[in-house]
Amino acid sequence: MCWGRGTVKDGAGRGGPRPGVFTKVVAGLLVLAPVAGCGSGGTTGAGPGPGPSGEPSASAVRTPRPTPQGPPGAQPRAGEVGAIRGENGLPPVISSIPTKRKVVFLTIDDGWEQDPGFVKQVRDRRIPITAFAMRDAVEAKGDPDPAGGPGHYVGAGKWGYFRQLRDAHVPVENHTLTHPDLRRLPFDAQRREICGSSQVIAKEIGTRPALFRPPFGSYNTDTLRAAKRCGMKAVLLWTATVQPGGKIAYQVPDKQLRPGDILLLHFRPNLAADFRVLVNKIKRRGFELGDLQAYLDAATGVRRAG
Repeated sequence: MCWGRGTVKDGAGRGGPRPGVFTKVVAGLLVLAPVAGCGSGGTTGAGPGPGPSGEPSASAVRTPRPTPQGPPGAQPRAGEVGAIRGENGLPPVISSIPTKRKVVFLTIDDGWEQDPGFVKQVRDRRIPITAFAMRDAVEAKGDPDPAGGPGHYVGAGKWGYFRQLRDAHVPVENHTLTHPDLRRLPFDAQRREICGSSQVIAKEIGTRPALFRPPFGSYNTDTLRAAKRCGMKAVLLWTATVQPGGKIAYQVPDKQLRPGDILLLHFRPNLAADFRVLVNKIKRRGFELGDLQAYLDAATGVRRAG
């Protein structure tokens, strides 16, 4: 996958038409208006009519607004992001992005509750978020997390739902096949969980994951070795979780958002409503939502393959 690096800045024109020019333009319009309003039957209309061939005239065709291109979210500025490096050749374990800019990053795990309203918000509002898919949740194998109450869209779209997210610029990353506590598994079993998940995602989504999130945030050195073997570039943790109702549960003493925080959500009931509350809360506090992949590129110096 490739991501753009463009930013759009609002601007305003300076000055205006000189009085003489304005007068001439208005006079010209007054002269032309009766002629332009005449139809073939000699009546005056409120707008332009069809041309001689019956097709709408050029003045009747509205030019559509250009659709924003590239991934959503704030992009890193030159020199903004500190370096992140792994140890002993293993993927780095990342809980937050080293930046002083008021930007935070949204991530969402598992895949149980497949709320169409969530996809619509992400697509229509161009909200940057990274999904960590767990196969059994996406395919509704087993019972979902009861937190948040009974679900309405469990397994409603399965991988088709995640393809909709992909088309809305949501990267789909690795959260294992079955959600085990990896520290309880030997290396080979961990490798099967991680590599197997990447294979399923590549088949269903069309791209191989580059990021891995261990279930429960539980990992050991074997996890990092297995993640590297399976092509993972980084292991992603978090600094705060999002609870039902859009409430933020902080893991830092000052109990507030900080620059570079990574927030963890889950595909739970009432996702669309809770997500709207969360995004509005973050913006009210003066934070931007960042493009996580672009910031990781800047921090690690490793661009994921397209």
